[in-house]
Amino acid sequence: MAVEGLTAIAAALAVGITGIGAALAEYGIGSAAVGATAENKDVFGLVLLLTVIPETIVIFGLVVALLMLF
Repeated sequence: MAVEGLTAIAAALAVGITGIGAALAEYGIGSAAVGATAENKDVFGLVLLLTVIPETIVIFGLVVALLMLF
């Protein structure tokens, strides 16, 4: 009974910690991206790509959580 609870906590931490890490990364990248786009509109596609990259870390955390639960 306690093992399922600890597994659920570990899965929640896997998603939560990766979400916080991605949010901190996007905070820095997003503010720099807005500044770069304001100066040069041609870099919009590049900064959009750089803003999306940290989200893959959250997907990895979700995959790990799902592997733990099922």
